[in-house]
Amino acid sequence: MSRSARIVVLRLAGAVPTLLIVALAAFALLEFAPGDAVDAYLAETGGDAGYAAELRRRLGLGGTAWERLAGFLLSLGTLDLGRSVVFSRPVVSVIAERLPNTLLLMASTTLFAAGLGLLAGMLAGARPGSWRDRGLSMTALAFLAAPNFWLGLVLVVAFAVSWPLLPVAGLRSLNAPPGLAAAVLDTAWHLVLPTIALGAGYVALYLRTLRAGMITAWQADHVRAAQARGVGDGAVLWRAVTRPALLPTVVIAGQNIGTLLGGSVVVETVFAIPGMGRLAYEAVTGRDTPLLLGVILSATVLVLAVNLLVDLLLARLDPRIGAADA
Repeated sequence: MSRSARIVVLRLAGAVPTLLIVALAAFALLEFAPGDAVDAYLAETGGDAGYAAELRRRLGLGGTAWERLAGFLLSLGTLDLGRSVVFSRPVVSVIAERLPNTLLLMASTTLFAAGLGLLAGMLAGARPGSWRDRGLSMTALAFLAAPNFWLGLVLVVAFAVSWPLLPVAGLRSLNAPPGLAAAVLDTAWHLVLPTIALGAGYVALYLRTLRAGMITAWQADHVRAAQARGVGDGAVLWRAVTRPALLPTVVIAGQNIGTLLGGSVVVETVFAIPGMGRLAYEAVTGRDTPLLLGVILSATVLVLAVNLLVDLLLARLDPRIGAADA
């Protein structure tokens, strides 16, 4: 078995208990939370105790907590996440409808944050202590301190009220022109503001991580040896300083997936994007336990999958990484 295949097998074996722990913890927390979907529904429509009991029976919300847990685990074993109370549809179909939008937002945010952050980090780390380094570092601190919900609201006010230049809601225009190219451009235009709101803080994180790694690399013996041999400044900067400092940024990219999903709850709500973050918000407000459990488990699977890809990429970039596992 190849080294990469062994890493995959080991990570998949560890994913099973992780998913089980997350499922049990999420179920327990939702069970301890007061109220359910029937309470949320009756708070808007009204109804007596008899009607509430009938609704719980029809929606499968009756019985004891242990009975509900047994039913949840049995359904989970068959990859059946149940039926959403709010949408009156299978949870799997609701998630399959919303997940691509969140993946699109996360991909655009990662590309924006990594591209701009690494470029700024290289410029800052190339000359530590210079005016350029200090200016970029101060800008990064400002981005890092700005909450994404505040930045999103500022962008909405700026580009919907003061200067109506960019769309501030949804991912597609109602009157979008036909054709694949036009649809792609329209979606990209809608992604500009949500991507900036969600990714600004990560730009700062990539910048600071790469800059710190490059500052450490400048003091390494192999860099001094390359300079002593007369290697050009550009070759030293890229091969001896920047490339080793890039490895931690790959790790951060994998670790940020969970926080990106958490941040998407606010950003998707502010910009009215029908994704997983907004779906989680709708599940919480509707007290839709099956749907919220499905969202949590789907997010867990996504985080585990991305971290597996990161492990494989790191093992490819540096053969020393993951050697003990393989």
